[in-house]
Amino acid sequence: MKKSIKYTEGEIGDIKIIEDFLPTPEELAFKDENMKITISLTKDTVDFFKEEAKKHHTQYQKMIRNLLDLYVDKQTQQ
Repeated sequence: MKKSIKYTEGEIGDIKIIEDFLPTPEELAFKDENMKITISLTKDTVDFFKEEAKKHHTQYQKMIRNLLDLYVDKQTQQ
């Protein structure tokens, strides 16, 4: 088990608060044109998306794809 790190001493420094732009799982369940690729993800990540996909009656790959699409949209708006 990993040891927890407590940051209690010293100053943190300049802090920049950014808005939470990540969508909810419900927002990731929509359709779009696709291109096939191969990607390796951690088991925990795949398990999370599979469970959420079951809850929302959709495919986990589609949810991951939509998450990446929304990330790209946010980054290209800056």
